[in-house]
Amino acid sequence: MPSSTSEAVRVAVLADSDTRWKWGALTARRITPNDTPDSIELSGFLLRGRATPTARQLAEVGVQVDELREVTANEFLRAVKDDAYDVIVLALVGGAVQALLHGLAALKMPLRPVVVTGYVGVVYEKLADGLLLRHGADVVLANSRHDVDRFRAVYEGVGADASSVTEAALPFLGGAPYRPEAGRDTVVFAAQPSVPESRAHRTHLLRRLVEHARLHPGREVLLKLRSRPGEHTTHLEELPYQKLAEKLPGGLPPNFRLVYGNMGEVLDRTDLLVTVSSTAALESLHRGVPTAILTDLGVREALGNHHFLGSGLLTSWDRLDGGHRPVPDQDWLSKQGVAADGTYDTAFDMARERVSLLLEKPELPPITPYYTPATAPGYLPGILARHHLGADGTPLQGSAQTAEISGVRRVVRDAVREVARGAYRHGVQRVAPVIRRMGQL
Repeated sequence: MPSSTSEAVRVAVLADSDTRWKWGALTARRITPNDTPDSIELSGFLLRGRATPTARQLAEVGVQVDELREVTANEFLRAVKDDAYDVIVLALVGGAVQALLHGLAALKMPLRPVVVTGYVGVVYEKLADGLLLRHGADVVLANSRHDVDRFRAVYEGVGADASSVTEAALPFLGGAPYRPEAGRDTVVFAAQPSVPESRAHRTHLLRRLVEHARLHPGREVLLKLRSRPGEHTTHLEELPYQKLAEKLPGGLPPNFRLVYGNMGEVLDRTDLLVTVSSTAALESLHRGVPTAILTDLGVREALGNHHFLGSGLLTSWDRLDGGHRPVPDQDWLSKQGVAADGTYDTAFDMARERVSLLLEKPELPPITPYYTPATAPGYLPGILARHHLGADGTPLQGSAQTAEISGVRRVVRDAVREVARGAYRHGVQRVAPVIRRMGQL
């Protein structure tokens, strides 16, 4: 632990996708006690897997770190054991968080780091499952007062300690407040990789967006995409909108464009943000940009738009085509952590204070997740095994430390790994849908 406030706090962020890297790295900056930019030494680790970010995706996030490397779960645990980190931010899917918590507990370090985790956006599914997989961290961040109450209710409902739940906000909110500009009229649809899932539903949304552009030829209509073909993000995207757009009858109108890049930069020129349930809606609302949540495919838990019940934002393409602009409910906004009232500057105070208090302790208690071989004997071992950990959190036989690979061997290994990833993505985006269609014949 840092011996004084002037000493740099060493932070390690482990992420498994581009969106979680963005959340984790920005969260680390906001919750770590620091007086100057040099008060944090930030080390980045990318958990090796199907969604490991590309160089382009990492650059888009724009977070500078002192080091960044790709690791397995066991390699990360060895790095933690070898290096004296003060804080660890686990920006991972729930199962990976649980595995790393057990792995960290098994290290039995006399002075262990503070462990922080949370969610990258709106929590609209698997609430109990995801939260219990994150139990055991010293700090479980909730992005709003609404989430604080829900998270604590889950932990208390199973008799687990809920003191780790700490209110914060999404760390990537920001940007200038919305100001209309004379002559500018831009509608942006924020696409999601896995919502909706079916070809018919995704084609419907794309078709209506293109029809909106044709109905309003003087309006710029943008389809904001999360990733380029071949890239993966937090969720699998089997039917990229880019591919669907190529096959749309009649082609695309001249005022319609596909765009990539930082969402904040796109919002700088947005006059209406439309989505099904993307976290981009919270970024938009934070800045006061007019925002619409679509009901075209219903209001359903599977879509996540049920989260916006009571927001005043639910509407359809028919109404938007006719000029309707939803007005958000202010009481709903105040509970959702969008901090549109100017309170964002203090949104991380509680989290920063909790981390500071934990750092000041001479010794932290052992990590004690709710799930153990006693409480979840039919569930936990499988989660740990996926990350090559045994039931006690120690590495499984055969996953011992290997010699550092360098030079030509590293180049060859990395090339083979990238080819394997490409084959996997091709299977997900091309082969799997064909097999499913054949099975429906």
